Amino acid sequence: MGEPRVVERFKKRTIWFHWIHTAAFLVLIVTGAILFIPGLGSAAAGGLTRLIHRIAVVFFVGLPVVYFVFNPRMSLHFIKETLTWGKDDLDWAKVAPLYYFGGDEEKMPPQGHVNTGQKMWQFVVLGTGILFLVTGFVMWFFKGSVAPGIFQWCVVVHDIAFILAFLMLLVHIYLGIIHPRMTESLRSMWDGKISKKYASSHYGKWYDEISASEK
Repeated sequence: MGEPRVVERFKKRTIWFHWIHTAAFLVLIVTGAILFIPGLGSAAAGGLTRLIHRIAVVFFVGLPVVYFVFNPRMSLHFIKETLTWGKDDLDWAKVAPLYYFGGDEEKMPPQGHVNTGQKMWQFVVLGTGILFLVTGFVMWFFKGSVAPGIFQWCVVVHDIAFILAFLMLLVHIYLGIIHPRMTESLRSMWDGKISKKYASSHYGKWYDEISASEK
């Protein structure tokens, strides 16, 4: 038995949001790949793939909107957290490559509620999400209304955002599920909790703050 996981890292609503949004994104990846990859066009026959893609879009876009309405403070904190970078992030980036390949963990600078690598993931999610929203809106509602050149640029940008998001998703999955030093990451997205040791070693600044507030 490992150390008890008693430190709350995620609220239940955040966990539900994560998995529903992830499910919508996975559907978008599959249907988008069918529409994007040459040779798979027959799978999109009859427009069913596009219909499923658009239904998934409603969840992918609508869920963050609903979350923002009911949790504006947390939503704005997520944006601020994603866009706030400083010396700690630079220090993390310098030693992270060695750390993830088995280097000394003590050389990693203390991190806040999310580390720099997770900030990178959040930044990609936020950035590509905006690109998906803008280009997808034009492609869905203004096909035939905008100039062909503008429409084609929307397709290109949409596809580039898809490739970037997919590659970062693979990294996110590897670090969250497979990497031996991140064993508690996946479990924390089921019940929201991590151990004190994991909190201290991976999110030292954040853990010190919440520990001090509890005294």
